Amino acid sequence: MRQSFLLACDSLVALSSATTDGSVLFAKNSDRPAAECQPLMQATRHSQPPGTRVQCTYIEIPQVSETARLIGSRPFWCWGFEHGLNEHGVAIGNHTVFTKDPLNGKGLIGMDLVRLGLERGHSAAEAVEVMTGLIEVYGQGGSGYHDKDWPYHNSFLVADRRAAFVLEASGRHWALRRVHGIGSVSNHLTIGDDWDAVSDGAIEHAVTAGWWNEEVDQRFDFAAAYRDTSVVPEVISSGRHQRTCALLEQAQGTVSVDALKRALRDHYGRPTPATDLTPADPQYFSVCMHAEPVGTTTASMIAQIPTVGDGPLVYWASLGSPCVGAFIPLYVDADIPAVLSRGGAQPDDSPWWLLKKLLTRVEADWSRYAPRVREALDQFEAVVAERMRDGEMSSKGPAERAAFMQEVVDDLLERVRQVAAMG
Repeated sequence: MRQSFLLACDSLVALSSATTDGSVLFAKNSDRPAAECQPLMQATRHSQPPGTRVQCTYIEIPQVSETARLIGSRPFWCWGFEHGLNEHGVAIGNHTVFTKDPLNGKGLIGMDLVRLGLERGHSAAEAVEVMTGLIEVYGQGGSGYHDKDWPYHNSFLVADRRAAFVLEASGRHWALRRVHGIGSVSNHLTIGDDWDAVSDGAIEHAVTAGWWNEEVDQRFDFAAAYRDTSVVPEVISSGRHQRTCALLEQAQGTVSVDALKRALRDHYGRPTPATDLTPADPQYFSVCMHAEPVGTTTASMIAQIPTVGDGPLVYWASLGSPCVGAFIPLYVDADIPAVLSRGGAQPDDSPWWLLKKLLTRVEADWSRYAPRVREALDQFEAVVAERMRDGEMSSKGPAERAAFMQEVVDDLLERVRQVAAMG
């Protein structure tokens, strides 16, 4: 198992029928190299003249006439996003998957496709159409690391106010399945014979390659044909996917932002990661990942997407590991604090690196430090939740929301500095 070249991620979605308040809730943990800073980026709606082109991480493609306002989480070195939310209520996250198709040359990486889907999609269905079209034309390719040459295939969870889709891609081929009620995605192909659409030629390609017998009297199974477990064993993602599915099932009908915070912080029900397990145990790889060099959770999001009325779109962001961090509410229609977009390759006083410093301190003695940190940050989250209720942020304008977000971020950073200095 090439552990030094692995990445992970988990996404969850609950449509309005499964949530407490009738909103759509989308959540994702981005599992990346432990010291890879992942600041936030906000882009405004922007118009471009005909003929404009856009430079993605490795290749340049034609730009569209208008791109959407959005918030995304961007590994410092690349153009694309691990996850994000746009002004139209479209949320997207990507995940590494392993298939039998080789990846050669440069193309679009999964993070590019997330950003392109958010910039161009006015709905989840339109974002899927954008992404599948780009996959077919440009293919996937290019390293998913800034310091290693290792490309990978991707899957995506895409949601909006009324629908959600799982999109899984192998090279230039793909399969799509609509989500009903609740759904989750991890680091393996999950679309079997239950697909709603597959790319033209996907079945023929699998048959030609010898991965599928067209004479078998059954519907084409995308995962059975394309999934590869020779590089990465099932233990990496099997337990995590089962766990997120179980957590969603348990909360069916009562899924809330708080429930998804707990899910993203989950270590199989333990308050801290299990330090006595080996990589042969599925529970070594928890939803909140601490499995370097396989992957460490370096950013998380929960998108709160109202389905009725004119309620605000809220991007709940956690920088770094969510179990040693706090979720802050960011409003898509207001300017987020500029400090959240700071941070690069080297440690500094940016928010992401401050939370990384705190995690390093906690990792030195989980039993001693983790409860104290969690108590302090839970108190912070409770204060924020109370202010959101009392301040009725849903009725405020962008300027007032921007001021509120700045106060919240300032409070968080001060608390993080205080708990990081604990003896």
